Amino acid sequence: MQKKMKGLVVTGMVVVLCAVAGFSGRALAADVTAGTDFASAYVWRGITFNDGLVAQPSVDVSSGGFGFNVWGNMDIDDYDDTLNSGEFSEVDLTLSYGFSLDSVDVSIGYIEYLFPEGGSGTREVYAGLSVEPLSGFTAGVTGYYDFDEVEDYYVNVSVGYAYELAKDLTLGAGAAVGIAGDDASAGEDSGFHEYLLSVDCAYALTEALEVTAYLAYTDNFDKDVLPDQDTDWFGGMGIYYSF
Repeated sequence: MQKKMKGLVVTGMVVVLCAVAGFSGRALAADVTAGTDFASAYVWRGITFNDGLVAQPSVDVSSGGFGFNVWGNMDIDDYDDTLNSGEFSEVDLTLSYGFSLDSVDVSIGYIEYLFPEGGSGTREVYAGLSVEPLSGFTAGVTGYYDFDEVEDYYVNVSVGYAYELAKDLTLGAGAAVGIAGDDASAGEDSGFHEYLLSVDCAYALTEALEVTAYLAYTDNFDKDVLPDQDTDWFGGMGIYYSF
């Protein structure tokens, strides 16, 4: 009963937050984007949380550099009967602020991780820097620190390129490397955790409606830092509406 009640409370919280986000977008002239990704697997920082189909809805509200995001993972597949299909296994709440210093974009934020189906939630703070050295190219580094359950750091270093193939069609490619501390590591040691290679595209059906698709490959650097996972290749499609 306690587990069921916890799930109901978290689900109710998400509904309320989404309603507030929509209201804020209208009342405060904020930018609001809502959408859903459908992915072949749920992979986070190289770790497989579900090797089958998932749906990942989100609502993002931003205004004056401030941002608020609600993101969830609903398991469509049960991952060999280890998950409850058709239910949310994770809900993330993110507060952020971004600004520019000359040619450097700076972001800081706070993330609350909630697990409605059981398990302890946790909290992170983060700070990131990104630059655009050449037109279409971006490079960035973001450091995260979990100050609750994990009490350790994780760093992501990334590069990317976006090319406008046509008026409403954008193609992209990226690469990223993760570095984890002892307790943030999925294995026994700290160090280089995982790498990720990806390609993606986005097509604007209208000024407000966009569809996206991506394909990615991830693997570990060291089995002592990140043990072998069930998923290397994964991809998905999404649809987003901005208002």
